[in-house]
Amino acid sequence: MNDELTDLLRGLAPQVVGVLTRRCGDFAAAEDATQEALIAAAACWPGDGVPDNPRGWLIRAGERKLVDQVRGEQARRRREALVAAREPAEPARPVDRDDSLAVLLMCCHPALPPASAIALTLRAVGGLSTAEIAEAFLVPEETMTRRISRAKKIIRDVGIQDRREVTPEARRVLYLIFNAGHLRRRELSAEAIRLTRMIQRPDDTESAGLLALMLLSEARRPARATADGDLVPLDEQDRTRWDQALIKEGTRLLDAAFRQGSVGEYQLQAAIAALHDRAERAADTDWPQIRALYGVLERMTASPVVTLNHAVATAMVDGPAAGLAMLAELDRRLPDHHHRLHAVRAHLHELAGDQATALDHYRAAAARATSAAEQRYLTLRAARLARRAAT
Repeated sequence: MNDELTDLLRGLAPQVVGVLTRRCGDFAAAEDATQEALIAAAACWPGDGVPDNPRGWLIRAGERKLVDQVRGEQARRRREALVAAREPAEPARPVDRDDSLAVLLMCCHPALPPASAIALTLRAVGGLSTAEIAEAFLVPEETMTRRISRAKKIIRDVGIQDRREVTPEARRVLYLIFNAGHLRRRELSAEAIRLTRMIQRPDDTESAGLLALMLLSEARRPARATADGDLVPLDEQDRTRWDQALIKEGTRLLDAAFRQGSVGEYQLQAAIAALHDRAERAADTDWPQIRALYGVLERMTASPVVTLNHAVATAMVDGPAAGLAMLAELDRRLPDHHHRLHAVRAHLHELAGDQATALDHYRAAAARATSAAEQRYLTLRAARLARRAAT
């Protein structure tokens, strides 16, 4: 299946789920039927050609799957009658309502744990198979199947709600998907960007900020790793390889959001990313402004991860000792197994000239890192300091 057809099916998936959910009243059954319809389309369309009304084709195929499901279950005869009584979409008549947003918000329901919301969103809205999602998150397919099944049960228990207002939970799920793709699978980041474009509205400044943040971060991907897959830190990246089109789009979105007056956490993060992206050289980075933005973001979110980044920015302005002093309070807020706390400590001690302490923290960070790429990078940093100490 070519990329164009894949994109078409993934774009239609949430619309079909939404229509079938409204028609049968059962999200889980509608989502399963949509997946079967997508599989059928992927098998038929490359040879037969894409129909004039692909959405109508998928809806009719999904309705047939629903009827087949009902016929095999005596307890669901009422739903069979309801589905059978509905007039199927005409081939030339488009469905007049796009339910993509409603389905996305349903998958990001606050009753769902984040891991379950991510999995359900990628399957029902992103059109990924359970096997693809399991591979992306490095878990067995059986584990992901159970996770998605539990999510569907929770949605059934809380009831189907036609929600149209974008929620903080939805933005959080999309950002988690993006971050998962940041170090693991590029297609996850691309899917998060696609879904965020779906929810973005002119008056929704925080969703605009989230999309800007994703674009400004994704712009650096071409320079983020070597050909062998080794991570390249921001200050060592070849900035001529950054995607200027993404930077331009992200900056435009961010500027438009700020002009509306409302400022949220994603806008602040995007503003920090923009300051990095606008610097032609690492030495040109406006660290005082970045430190100020992290200070505002820290007061807004009280996030220990933001404090961690604030400490790095402070070290770049006032020296590593100032940054290390800020890290002292994080011992109470971040668990010892958090690898980024050790990694930042290692970096700041290295800047301060304390090679032995830096080496200990690089090793501790490498032992705790969950990403293979990060683990390799931290191990290499430790090895470099060890060689330097031995000479």
